[in-house]
Amino acid sequence: MKTVFIVDDNDTNRMAAKTALDGLYKTYAMPSAQRMFALLENIKPDLILLDVDMPEMDGFEAIKILKSGDETKNIPVVFLTASTVSGDRFEGLSLGAADYISKPFMPNLLLQRISKNL
Repeated sequence: MKTVFIVDDNDTNRMAAKTALDGLYKTYAMPSAQRMFALLENIKPDLILLDVDMPEMDGFEAIKILKSGDETKNIPVVFLTASTVSGDRFEGLSLGAADYISKPFMPNLLLQRISKNL
């Protein structure tokens, strides 16, 4: 079973994504990029769902770190965000994101985009 990290500071959004993926993927849901990096020391996911707007470290900073690491640069990152800033989609894809999904998301669309990137 493939492993997906869900990184989102919003409990409701994080649990909605986890619920959509449970049974199809092994999921690890965490509220911050810092927790993600701590878990990456022991577990390498097949894909990371990453929110853009988070306190302390936003998704853009997190993907820069992910893409600069030898162990993590090839992990697909899909931004899952409520951000409506017009340049965010372009910036996320420019930084190496595999895809960009807007919240609120439809579970079927989320599953389709994840399967496309695995």
